Amino acid sequence: MKTAIVSVINDLVTDQRVNKNCMALQKAGYAVLLVGRKQRKSPPMDTRPYKTRRMRLLFERGPLFYAEYNIRLFLFLLFHRADMLFSNDLDTVLPNYFVSRIKRCKMILDSHEYFTETPEVVHRPRVQRVWKRIEGFAVPRLGRLITVNESIAELFRDKYNVEVAVVRNIPMRRALPPAGDRAQLGLPADKHLLVLQGSGINIQRGAEELVQAMALLDDCHLMIIGGGDVLPLLKEMARDLHIEERISFLPRMPYADMMAHTQLAEVGFTLDKDTNLNYRFSLPNKLFDYIQAGVPIVASHLVEIEKIIRQYDLGLFIDEHTPECIASTVRDALANENRRRQWKENLAKAAQELCWENEEQNLLAFIQAT
Repeated sequence: MKTAIVSVINDLVTDQRVNKNCMALQKAGYAVLLVGRKQRKSPPMDTRPYKTRRMRLLFERGPLFYAEYNIRLFLFLLFHRADMLFSNDLDTVLPNYFVSRIKRCKMILDSHEYFTETPEVVHRPRVQRVWKRIEGFAVPRLGRLITVNESIAELFRDKYNVEVAVVRNIPMRRALPPAGDRAQLGLPADKHLLVLQGSGINIQRGAEELVQAMALLDDCHLMIIGGGDVLPLLKEMARDLHIEERISFLPRMPYADMMAHTQLAEVGFTLDKDTNLNYRFSLPNKLFDYIQAGVPIVASHLVEIEKIIRQYDLGLFIDEHTPECIASTVRDALANENRRRQWKENLAKAAQELCWENEEQNLLAFIQAT
């Protein structure tokens, strides 16, 4: 049986796109080995229908971490048999590229974002130059890659004249868990429930203004589900505004538990700011989670997000990132019962069409053509 080694630099447990890539490779006839890292606080690895390997590293962040992982990954790939190498993002591309040339095996790069324009990179010119050189070296030599939406695909095509396939990061169609019970979850029975979820609730993503808006929405309760570097600030803001009782800060949780919470909401938020190319062209997982949960959306005007919300008519947009504008848009979203019913119908249709079972066909076609 053909073997594919899939590599990613993060922990393996929570990365659903990488899991879906592995499942697609299995459907294409490959025995899959997924390689990542194990951090000191990593949760236990769940059971998968393919093999996994998590490396323990001396370093967990910074240049030494990247150098150590890439060296370890290069040696691992070099001494393990593979007919296909599947690299997730630029931070694993060099070991995969060099080993694919040494072994003369196939290779695929899946770019989950426009890595060289992420906030973590764009404000650090020296770091950005390094990643741009890696991108400029690898992408033209590969000649073809996968990415998560058409806007980012066009950037790669224009810059490097390469073939780019779009495979959006859409959830699988699955039976939703029952909606949670408000009382059991510690949520108020007499408030409109709102939700912001995500594994990267970070700066420049609208969360600060959303918390401030809650001071203007005394008939609403906000659930913030997930993790991110701005969470300590959000909790401090809630205390300073004396609105702790209007916001529940909930940690990362299994998908079923998260969706049990999310289904209770009347509005879901995706409020990223247009401060860099990566955010401008983002298409976050939470958008599709809200759709699967049947939750109308309040969003900022970002290209890929706006395309989907307007195509299916799923919610409203804020015109500016101010607490007043967010609060006003929420009130508007909650005010019209007929429109909310129409959104619910549209969300059900979108959930049937925007699912991994449909999107996976693009990935399978790319794998088979490689």
